[in-house]
Amino acid sequence: MTENKQPPAPTQEQKPLEIQVPPEIEKGVYSNFAFLSHGTDEFIFDFIFFPPQKNPGKVLSRVILSPAHAKRFLHALNDNLKKYEARFGEIKITGREERKIGFC
Repeated sequence: MTENKQPPAPTQEQKPLEIQVPPEIEKGVYSNFAFLSHGTDEFIFDFIFFPPQKNPGKVLSRVILSPAHAKRFLHALNDNLKKYEARFGEIKITGREERKIGFC
């Protein structure tokens, strides 16, 4: 006798995420430097813009994540970088960008 196995019924209806981006955030900001730090309960990402030949840089955005969300962010970024490089080729890091200042 053979059993007729059915896939398990979904326990929750999966709804697509709806995300609204306010107009003042929609345009985004350009960052050419980032400073990362962490405490026991959070990771802090400061996105900074240094104008060419000028100091000081200006923090344009600060994003604070829980450790678990920071790790999910890392995995998502890594996945997207792999997809980008598969499509457009390897991203080369040279010169000034090679310094590790700000990436703790």
